[in-house]
Amino acid sequence: MAEAIKRNSGAGAFSVLQRVGRAFMLPIALLPIAGLLLGVGASFTNITTLEAYNLLGIMGPGTFLYSAFSLLASVGTVIFDNLPLLFAMGVALGMAENEKATATLSAAIAFFVMHKTVSTLLSISGRLAEGAMPEGTVANVVGIQSLQMGVFGGIIVGLGVAWLTNRFYKIRLPNVISFFGGSRFIPIISTTVYLLVGVLMYFVWPYIQSGIYALGDLVLRSGYAGTLIYGFTERILIPFGLHHVFYLPFWQTGVGGSALIDGVMVYGAQNIFFAELASPNTVKFSVDACRFMSGKFPLMIFGLPGAALAMYTCADPKKRKVAGGLLLSAALTAMLTGITEPLEFTFLFVAPVLYVIHSVLAGLAYMLMHILNVGVGMTFSGGIIDLTLFGILQGNAKTNWIMIPLVGALYFLVYFLLFRFLIRKRNYATPGREAEGDETKLYTRADYNEKKSKSGADPHAISKMILEGLGGKENIAGLDCCATRLRVSVKDPAKVSDALLKQSGAGGVIRKGVGVQVVYGPQVSVIKSELEDYMKTL
Repeated sequence: MAEAIKRNSGAGAFSVLQRVGRAFMLPIALLPIAGLLLGVGASFTNITTLEAYNLLGIMGPGTFLYSAFSLLASVGTVIFDNLPLLFAMGVALGMAENEKATATLSAAIAFFVMHKTVSTLLSISGRLAEGAMPEGTVANVVGIQSLQMGVFGGIIVGLGVAWLTNRFYKIRLPNVISFFGGSRFIPIISTTVYLLVGVLMYFVWPYIQSGIYALGDLVLRSGYAGTLIYGFTERILIPFGLHHVFYLPFWQTGVGGSALIDGVMVYGAQNIFFAELASPNTVKFSVDACRFMSGKFPLMIFGLPGAALAMYTCADPKKRKVAGGLLLSAALTAMLTGITEPLEFTFLFVAPVLYVIHSVLAGLAYMLMHILNVGVGMTFSGGIIDLTLFGILQGNAKTNWIMIPLVGALYFLVYFLLFRFLIRKRNYATPGREAEGDETKLYTRADYNEKKSKSGADPHAISKMILEGLGGKENIAGLDCCATRLRVSVKDPAKVSDALLKQSGAGGVIRKGVGVQVVYGPQVSVIKSELEDYMKTL
């Protein structure tokens, strides 16, 4: 009995972490557009860049183009400047099981209340005076002078408001105040609770802050070994859906280091890079910050395509054409956008050893980029688009981006030769090497739509199959998705059919307790919406 309780507790904790990671995806999904705007805008308003390409005459200060690109940079910057608030709202939206709109609004209110409470206490105690607090511990948060909590502050608000929403959205109050019951109670209780949380943070956060900075200092002093461990851990956690929980503190908080940029102390590796990108005074991007990002480029653009080619050459000649279409599509997706899960999950389920090797090579890629002083940042993808915007366009002098294709060429060969050897040696059933009768295909949304238009098939056929594979509507306790996976909480895991889910086009199914992840690739958000629409008809 005790062992069963322990097992269920572990599964519950895993499920909660999965949901937290999924909630993080919402604000993280803003980063590509923000990075694109800032990258393009900052690149073409940087005087050094304009001089290097002889563009000062047509794009220099005072021209229409200069003003237009300055506008793009400003719009991109405002998103990065307000990420804590966006995380508060995004996490509340992702974690609330009901009344999501109310939870999102309440999170914004609670965020303001918490920081204004902290600010008022700092002012009353005289700690806002210059020199009264250690440098970098106080920051301007949406116009409020408060403690520097970064996205941790937003996450604290988002998680707490989501819990309050799930706990009180059906509350019944006495008749005289019954108007304020139900969902209307959520902003009220959130305001009250986060006034108290603000008081608590005033006393507690400085100690937490010291611990965060100490951890960041330890990571930074660990040198190349620390970078290798970071890269390996980030990749090995992907099958569990916990990689967002792992890398976010490095990107967005003092764990990833700090830097003084144009007189402002900036914390978090990604924040440092984009602050440097927006600064006209940047001569070279911080390698210490980019060590948590640059390692992805050799993997996405070169390594995984090498693995795809290896799998293609190992395929049965009769199945090579079909396998080639699947692998080429997945490889191009990884190269252009940095979305690697369709390709990684292609071999993860048939040969986990290959995935472990892939994770080790990932750690080495991060370490090599650190050793070679590569200073290329990213939004979240690490594909050709990010490399062009944040590496090539910034110039080699500032980024040392030329090392990426040089190391990448080596990585392509290593992945190709190593994977081909192991696939043949171990006879792994990679695409094109399946047992006779098994189909070598991962269905895309385009395939499904084409099939519907030609055959007049039931428009809910795939959704029906997915729902049946998940054990029916009554077995689903929660439904959401991340970039490539349908994430489901079920009541009875025994009712879930992996075979049916794979028939629906899934590349794989991951189970952990009551948590089920079904891998569909980048089209998963459409699949989720269609599944929800179908469930509403039942």
